[in-house]
Amino acid sequence: RYNDLVEDGQQHYFREISAEFDLATRRILELKQLDNLLDDQRVLQRNIRLRNPYVDPLHFLQVDLLRRWREGGREDDQLLEALKATVKGIALGIQNTG
Repeated sequence: RYNDLVEDGQQHYFREISAEFDLATRRILELKQLDNLLDDQRVLQRNIRLRNPYVDPLHFLQVDLLRRWREGGREDDQLLEALKATVKGIALGIQNTG
């Protein structure tokens, strides 16, 4: 996970972001009277569900490449190019430029 790449003293940021995400999600569901996010946007919900199995492995690969690139002093150009490719692949997969 991306959070595993963060130094121990910085882990609290993920917890704070996660808590805020959970709160925002609950409020949206309450306001829109939905059981799940995007229940009112079935086409988008389906598209995300279909593409996640293809994008998820790229996230794991990206975490591994980033860890290895950092451990190598950020000097390995091949790792950097592979890392950039995962960024592009994820952006294409989620259909967003980031």
